[in-house]
Amino acid sequence: MSNWKVLPRFAAWGVFALAQAAGATQIVVGQVGPLSGMDANQGRAYSAGLQLHFNQVNKSGGVAGHTFALVRKDDGGRAEDTVAATRQLLAESKPMVLSGYAGGRNIADLVSSGLLQSEKIALVGYRTSEIAPETPYLYSVRAGLRDEVNKIGDHLATVGINRLGLFYEEGLNVAALLAAVDEMAKRTGAQILVKASYPAGTTSADRAVSAMIAGRPQAVLMVATGAAAASFIEQYREGGGTARLFSYSGADIEQMSKRLSDEQMQGVVIAQVTPSPYKVSSRLTKDFADTLAKSEKPDVPVSYAMMEGYIAAKIIVEATRRMGARASREAFVQALDSIDMLDLGGYSIGFKPNMRSGSRFVEMSIVTAGRIRQ
Repeated sequence: MSNWKVLPRFAAWGVFALAQAAGATQIVVGQVGPLSGMDANQGRAYSAGLQLHFNQVNKSGGVAGHTFALVRKDDGGRAEDTVAATRQLLAESKPMVLSGYAGGRNIADLVSSGLLQSEKIALVGYRTSEIAPETPYLYSVRAGLRDEVNKIGDHLATVGINRLGLFYEEGLNVAALLAAVDEMAKRTGAQILVKASYPAGTTSADRAVSAMIAGRPQAVLMVATGAAAASFIEQYREGGGTARLFSYSGADIEQMSKRLSDEQMQGVVIAQVTPSPYKVSSRLTKDFADTLAKSEKPDVPVSYAMMEGYIAAKIIVEATRRMGARASREAFVQALDSIDMLDLGGYSIGFKPNMRSGSRFVEMSIVTAGRIRQ
């Protein structure tokens, strides 16, 4: 397994050295994620978003006497490597907080390992295709999958589409997703005609495609990775499928566009859980655009995953500010719990006891002429 650390051009080591010389504490943020493999674009983009804000804060002198360093390890998207890489990262780099993890089984295995509890370390910001129960030390900076399902269902109801199909990744918590979809259908008066899954960690969509073509739904909701969604769309379109296609936010539009033609992507609707990184529409998006313009060009395209990483970094910095000069993992968790409602500039985050899903923001985007439009 490869061991990735921050790229030199992102590191700002000179700032860190000056800060350490002055006696300041360096807050190490650890990421174990898909820096290679099918979902590498998302893992690396999340990392770039984190580093973008950390560099900005470090250049301005840090916060509460602290500067930030991001240390990364690559699990290749393989759940069986996530826990081992996390153990290694914890032993070697002693991070204050974790961020930028991805994958339903990856997150589930990390939680079941007991590492977060035994190390008393928070994971702030992660991406999963499952509806997981509220868990101590696990803080989400995005809306949950249930919110996305409901947003898509409400949209379909307003345009009179009520015969639906569901294409989803198999996983440990899939029952919660199926229940959420059934609840949405009951509330909106829709019928779920077809439910078709694919094995986790693959792009094997052929059986699901056959089921959807036979079932003839008006719209298909895809809760799948970008690679699996691209495989489904390609085969479904080639097989004559005509349903409108709706994806949850975890599908990477950049990854799908590499495989699919503009014609195949035309009309695909994607739920988004952050403001668009491609236009300035709020103080948050202006901050993002301004910081990006003043930084070296990242080695991955600007994306929603990058914006999500940028948001996670802002929450980590805010918790550090609230923690104060005495840095510890316990104090950091207490600081996170004190973030009741923080406005980042058109995007609000808040945590409460037994509610660590910090946002309810969901909007819809559509691909037209090869571009994402809100």
